[in-house]
Amino acid sequence: MNRVETVGTADIGGRFELVDQDHQTFTEKNMLGKFHVVYFGFCHCPDICPEEMDKIGDALDLLDANAYTKDAVQPVFISCDPQRDTPVEVKSYLKQFHSKFIGLTGSVEQVRTTCKAYRVYFSKPPKVVGDQDYLVDHAIYTYLMDPDGVFVEVYGKDKNAEYMAEDIAKRIKKFKDTGRAL
Repeated sequence: MNRVETVGTADIGGRFELVDQDHQTFTEKNMLGKFHVVYFGFCHCPDICPEEMDKIGDALDLLDANAYTKDAVQPVFISCDPQRDTPVEVKSYLKQFHSKFIGLTGSVEQVRTTCKAYRVYFSKPPKVVGDQDYLVDHAIYTYLMDPDGVFVEVYGKDKNAEYMAEDIAKRIKKFKDTGRAL
């Protein structure tokens, strides 16, 4: 018999300060009181980011179809391409996806600090010149944070919307079963 034993949780999340698509300051404190799904990507991504953002949107639709889980989850997109992804660019990009998304960006240092807090790898090609187009290599994970801002789960590219929604719903139930409201 194979036995899996888990000890502790991953140290994911923490302090950060970015700006949202409406130029408002957004910190980890804005993520208290609700579950959040957090995805790191970039607005010029041709395929993976849009697929993952659509998957998150589909999971939200499934959750919002149930009165018990409706409005319990806030999706957050964090750009890992701050040189191009201004708040205006992020706002325009998000129009393609679920209407609940909050989009965040910031200075290179702010984004680097946030990515480090979430253990997100990203890399821009080193020899980009002027307005040359480029892709950003980055980790492809969606993080679930609880209403206390604590990391709960990570969903990779291999997890579909139905899996995510079912897993998040179980975690919402477990949270509500403690007597706490969202």
